[in-house]
Amino acid sequence: MSAAQGIPRVALTWLLVAQAVVIIPHLGHLPLWIVGLWLGCAWWRVQVFRMRANYPNGVAKLALVAAAGLGVWYSRGSLIGLDAGVVLLIAAFVIKLVELKTRRDAWVLILLGFFAVVTSYLFEDGILAAAFSVLPVMALLAALIGLQQSSFATRPGSTLRLAGALLLQALPLMLLLFVLFPRMGPLWSLPMPSGKSITGLSDSMSPGDMVELSQSTELAFRVGFEGTTPPRAQLYWRALTLENFDGERWTQAVRASGSREPQWQRRGTPLKYQVIMEPSDRRWLFALDVVQNGPGDARLMGDFRLERRDPVQQSYLYSATSWPAALLEPGDSRRAGRLNLGLPLSGNPRARAWARELREHYPQPSELVQAVLRQFREQPYRYTLKPPATGAQRIDGFLFDTRSGFCEHYAGATAFVLRAAGIPARVVTGYQGGEVNPSGNYVLVHQFDAHAWVEYWQAGIGWTRVDPTGAVSPERIEQGLEQAMSAEGSFLADNPFSPLRYRGVGLLNELRLAWDQVNYGWQRWVLGYQGDQQGELFRRWFGGLDSPWVALLLVGGGALLLAGLALWLFKPWRRDRDAQLRSFEHFERLLAPHGLRRDAGEGHRDFARRAMLALPAQAEPIRRYSEAFERQRYAGEAPDPPRLRGHLARLRRALPWRWRRH
Repeated sequence: MSAAQGIPRVALTWLLVAQAVVIIPHLGHLPLWIVGLWLGCAWWRVQVFRMRANYPNGVAKLALVAAAGLGVWYSRGSLIGLDAGVVLLIAAFVIKLVELKTRRDAWVLILLGFFAVVTSYLFEDGILAAAFSVLPVMALLAALIGLQQSSFATRPGSTLRLAGALLLQALPLMLLLFVLFPRMGPLWSLPMPSGKSITGLSDSMSPGDMVELSQSTELAFRVGFEGTTPPRAQLYWRALTLENFDGERWTQAVRASGSREPQWQRRGTPLKYQVIMEPSDRRWLFALDVVQNGPGDARLMGDFRLERRDPVQQSYLYSATSWPAALLEPGDSRRAGRLNLGLPLSGNPRARAWARELREHYPQPSELVQAVLRQFREQPYRYTLKPPATGAQRIDGFLFDTRSGFCEHYAGATAFVLRAAGIPARVVTGYQGGEVNPSGNYVLVHQFDAHAWVEYWQAGIGWTRVDPTGAVSPERIEQGLEQAMSAEGSFLADNPFSPLRYRGVGLLNELRLAWDQVNYGWQRWVLGYQGDQQGELFRRWFGGLDSPWVALLLVGGGALLLAGLALWLFKPWRRDRDAQLRSFEHFERLLAPHGLRRDAGEGHRDFARRAMLALPAQAEPIRRYSEAFERQRYAGEAPDPPRLRGHLARLRRALPWRWRRH
């Protein structure tokens, strides 16, 4: 049939099914009117098929397109951008169904469907989403098969089975291309979809920020170490260094984003690890101090944070090597004093007075820091997720009145007091600790592990980390937020159904960790398979071979795989033993002397019809043979070579004598 002919019932059925399963993964970020639009268009197209309605005219088409455009503008505020583009694509995919007249229209709709399946990965790329995407792909393939195979017009199940078989046959080639095709960076950059909810650290800190984040169960990143995993008390994952304080909020210093490389000295034993970071829409990465070998598209900034060129807008895998015992800027007193001694001219007088008193009694920075920590340990300070209001003088209110706060309260107050005492100090935000998954031997770091601590500078020693939270609540550092909040009962109080609240229930926790290990493998070996991982794999496979030899081996191996797949699909060795094909070749030889030769690509049915028109006197035996061959070859009838030979014998007798002699 030509592309202009009508659409079989089976193809239309699978197109409707395909549209439904294509739209389902998008429901989380599509406006609800898209669902109504699809239901209306599907109902209209079914009524057209049942000849109870007409195709839309030009005015109706224009009205549908205009309504869809207005809907996108109203729901997204623009017709430009990733979110609006995806909604427009789905709307076009739906509206095209109404004007579906010819097979060419159906081909266009199927191609739109494949593209819509791909766009769903912009919003969700987990293993469940990948598994579900097989359904729309199979439905679209079934619709494509229904357009091509007229014998399947009344059997939707047959088209689905064939679609599944085609997908399985394509699997080796898919895997080959995934492993061997060069992993290149994107040709363009797409913004983070607004429908993809991102929670995480802010680029500044004030009292209350970490409290809100502590109620989030979202995963921040996973980490796998080479060798033994360090104790959680040593896992301080730096994200940002905050050196400016305006009396209410800590922010980054402008000069910290400069190109100056920080000075540091290696000491101790390095740690090697691999991080799989969840999308954050931020440029900074998470790492232990001090990173020496980070990802190729990131660099160590002057304040020791690790920053990438582009925001992390999808799951991102990178390897790093850190030196936890390194000395950080032991001799750079000018920069430390210039950026990390500044305070507002007024405010918090009691904290300033206490700092001057401490300075008189403890001239050495380390002694003064221990005095502050002793104050937190010995006085009735409390670590809580429900800190009371501190008033306008936030540092004074916390230190001397409420004495209750979260990590940002303790870190901010400590850095303020140290600066007021003449000791360069700054706040560092990131994550502390994490949950070890014993099955996969990796660490899960969630948003509720967000933390803030302090660094202070000493001549000859450099920046030294001090965590005042550990003086008030050692359980938070050594065991985690859940244990620290066990008496208060505030851990994930806003998420009563989160499985993370029930880590003490053995079976439930084991199932949660087992499922997370599956996701970790997916993130690491599929989504994280990028250029560095591919290069490492090739080096492991091919050793020291030069690039041309590696390319030759890859091309040769791919060609061999494709050749093997072609042999398995076409099975040329079976053609000579195929009685049906031998019978049809005999049929062609009988008609060839009459000038009837089958054209390239011409089907057996079309060839038989052409023969009947050319030889009307022999049309009946030609028709009988063609129908018998078709039933045995394609309709599932049991093979019966003698019957086909009988039809050929009758055709031979029916042909004129001058043709039989050939």
